[in-house]
Amino acid sequence: MAKVVSIGEVMVEFSRGADARYGLGIGGDTFNTAVYLARAGVEVAYATALGDDRYSEQIVAAAEAENIGTKHILRAPGRMPGLYVIDTDTFGERTFSYWRDNAPARELFELPGWERVAEAIIEAQLVYLSGITLSIYSNVGLGRLLATLEFARERGAKVVFDGNYRPRNWRGDVARARTVYAQALKRCTLALPTFEDEAMLWSDGSPAATAERLSTFGVGEIVVKNGAEGALVVSGGTSQLVAIAEPVTPVDTTAAGDSFNAAYLAARLDGKPPALAAEAGHALAGRVIQHRGAILPRTAHA
Repeated sequence: MAKVVSIGEVMVEFSRGADARYGLGIGGDTFNTAVYLARAGVEVAYATALGDDRYSEQIVAAAEAENIGTKHILRAPGRMPGLYVIDTDTFGERTFSYWRDNAPARELFELPGWERVAEAIIEAQLVYLSGITLSIYSNVGLGRLLATLEFARERGAKVVFDGNYRPRNWRGDVARARTVYAQALKRCTLALPTFEDEAMLWSDGSPAATAERLSTFGVGEIVVKNGAEGALVVSGGTSQLVAIAEPVTPVDTTAAGDSFNAAYLAARLDGKPPALAAEAGHALAGRVIQHRGAILPRTAHA
C-alpha cells in the first residue's frame, strides 16, 4: 500500500499567462501536494473520482508521470472532471472561478468501489486531506470519510489536515463548516492551517490563538502558515516562529500552501524536526509562487 494517500479533487486548470492568454493544466489543493510529495521521493497515491473523457485520461496520465499511484481513482462513465480558472492581480494574488458541481469527485465515497478506497486509506502510513476535500462531499460521503479516518488513526496512521477554508464551497453555511471541521480535527494528528483562512472561519485573532484552539481538539503537531510573516510551529509542548529566509515577490500565489505542506511532510517523514521541516516548506513555496499555475514545470523544479 502507498505510504501516503492524499484525498480530494483534481481539476482541469486554466491559468492566465503574462501574455494574457490562458494555458491548460491540472490542479487541486491536495493533488498539488501529492505532486510535490512525489517529487520529493515520497510514495504517494491519490484518491478521487474522475470520468471517462479525454481530460480524465490526461489527469491520470499526468499523475502517473509524476509517480503518483492511481489505483484509488474511481471512474464514473459519462462524467467529466471539474474546471477552474485562475486570474492573478499585479501582486500575484489569485482569484478562482469554478465549474465543478457535477464532478464525480464529489461522490468518491458513494460510487461503486468506494470501499476499496477506504481500505487503502486505512492501511496508509499517512493520510492527507483539506477543508476543500470536506466541502465537496454529501453528508453520506462525509460520514464514510470520517469513519475511515477514525479507523486509519486507530491503526496508527498520521492524519494530516489543512483547513483551506473557502466560503463559497460551503455556500455561506459557516455553522456546518465549523461542525465538519471539528469532526475532522478530532481525528487529526497534524494540522497545517493558513492563518487567514482560520481567522475567516473561526475569528482567530492571531496564529497563536489558532494553535491554541486546534490543540483543544487533541492535535499534537500544528503549523500555522502566515504568508510573509512565516509559520508558527507548535509541537512537543514548544512553540517557535519560523521566518522565511529569503522573501520573494510572487508572480502567482497558487499552491503556495500546498507546496509548503508537501515539503514539510516530506521532511518530517524523513525524520527532520518540525522547525527544519518548516524551513523546507518555505523554500519550496518561495519557488512555486515565482511561476504561474499550481505545478512547477519539471525544469524549474529541478
